Amino acid sequence: MEILKNTEYTPIKSSGLEYYQVSPGVWGMKLVFVNIYIIASGEEEGNSWVLVDAGLKGSGSKIIRMAEDIFGEGSKPSAIILTHGHFDHVGALEELLSVWDTPVYAHYLELPYLKGISSYPPPDPMVGGGLMSLLSFMYPKKPKDLGSRVHRLGTNGTVPGLPEWQFVHTPGHSPGQISLFRENDRTLIAADTFVTTKQESAFSVITQKHILSGPPKYFTIDWVAAKESVIKLSQLKPLVAATGHGYPMYAEELNRALTNLAENFEEEAVPVYGRYVKEPARANKNGVQYIPKRVNNPKVISGAAILGLVAAFALVWGLSRSSRKSTGGISGFISSI
Repeated sequence: MEILKNTEYTPIKSSGLEYYQVSPGVWGMKLVFVNIYIIASGEEEGNSWVLVDAGLKGSGSKIIRMAEDIFGEGSKPSAIILTHGHFDHVGALEELLSVWDTPVYAHYLELPYLKGISSYPPPDPMVGGGLMSLLSFMYPKKPKDLGSRVHRLGTNGTVPGLPEWQFVHTPGHSPGQISLFRENDRTLIAADTFVTTKQESAFSVITQKHILSGPPKYFTIDWVAAKESVIKLSQLKPLVAATGHGYPMYAEELNRALTNLAENFEEEAVPVYGRYVKEPARANKNGVQYIPKRVNNPKVISGAAILGLVAAFALVWGLSRSSRKSTGGISGFISSI
């Protein structure tokens, strides 16, 4: 398969939307600060396609319009694949499932958070890095309850509806997080195993600063597993990486940055302070089993009171301005928290 020749972010503006092509048959769209992806199943499948993740609450109509812009009016996916179940990756599921009669798939270790069985471990605002971390105590961690609409992925790495792809279990950020890989052109959907902006920083989120970083610190619950997952993806030698946050990264820039992250993960990604830095949360097929005690970061605490109100206002203003450009409204984010 031919690799996409244009390796710069080039928006596609159509039907009042703005989205982008990642590689042949793969498109992405930023919804405020998180990405969703649409993947064509292959030429032999006609207009069959799969949705990867579901963005923020309130973004369902934009996802549907994007799909119809690509595949035609009334088109619906053969499957919805969830990389993990954090609030910013599943927010529009109910809205989408009210329109599409489509099966949802996730790794079995993620099912407790999608079947109403277990809440995630609490996010950690003590990890530092910026306002997105500081405000993370507000982010939803309660489970979705999709009941029989969500199904367990198999154990052989196959992806429903995507015969050319395989899934890779990449835990650390969440217990059952997966990434998707297409070997014939080395396209990687990395989810939040690593990202291509500094997700902890509101400034980076608003400006979409293009830099390969570790998983968002405030939601990562097992740093040893997170490192192993980055190494695992680095060994795939991807030529294209699309992540949960930030725009795609390609070729030599990607190779250099991902190799550096894998080789220097502790220095590049792991926070100095944090609830899960020295001891991970533990989870199994039934959900969370153990959560370590909270750890205070004196720098975060001393700055929080001064910056809180001003920074929160700036974040809402900045994301509102950014969301008007990226087709995703901030209302879903605010209503989620």
